[in-house]
Amino acid sequence: MSLTPETIFSILIGIGLAASVGFRIFVPLFALSLASYFNVIPLNDNWEWVGSSMAIIILGVATLVEILAYFIPWLDNILDTIAVPLAAVAGTAVMVSTVSDLDPTITWALAIIAGGGTAAVIKGSTSTTRLASTATTAGIANPVISTVETGTSIVMSVLAIFIPILAIIFVVLILWLIIRVFKLFKRKKATV
Repeated sequence: MSLTPETIFSILIGIGLAASVGFRIFVPLFALSLASYFNVIPLNDNWEWVGSSMAIIILGVATLVEILAYFIPWLDNILDTIAVPLAAVAGTAVMVSTVSDLDPTITWALAIIAGGGTAAVIKGSTSTTRLASTATTAGIANPVISTVETGTSIVMSVLAIFIPILAIIFVVLILWLIIRVFKLFKRKKATV
């Protein structure tokens, strides 16, 4: 098995889109659908349906509904309870759909670990942030957090599709920030 530049870029695209899933589940799926429809990204044979007109419409509507739902403070917390496992599944799916020229066993292992894992970690941290915002501001700051998350998902999706190397740099930066914040809270909790 040799890693061609196309294979490496397909892995980078998948990880970038999986990270984007951690902020909004349907934004990167919609972006992937559009990119496939306009032949910007080739998808695996089994995933070509993602680039169909019907998929674009369905994912577009789902994206709009998800974005709007996160602006309703009580609904956003309900969505977060189901979003972590959904993010893991969607992160795995975008990774599988973009990775090319690898043995299926390697593709699925990479998709579950790098795709699903990245999406779940980021979604878990954003859910925790929203819960803390709800507890400290009675949900008043949640629309601001939702706007930042949606914007980050859009930016990450565009970078993953058009500049995957830069997207990976952002993924590493986001994961580093999550670790730093977790350590900070852990230290504060230990001193209390």
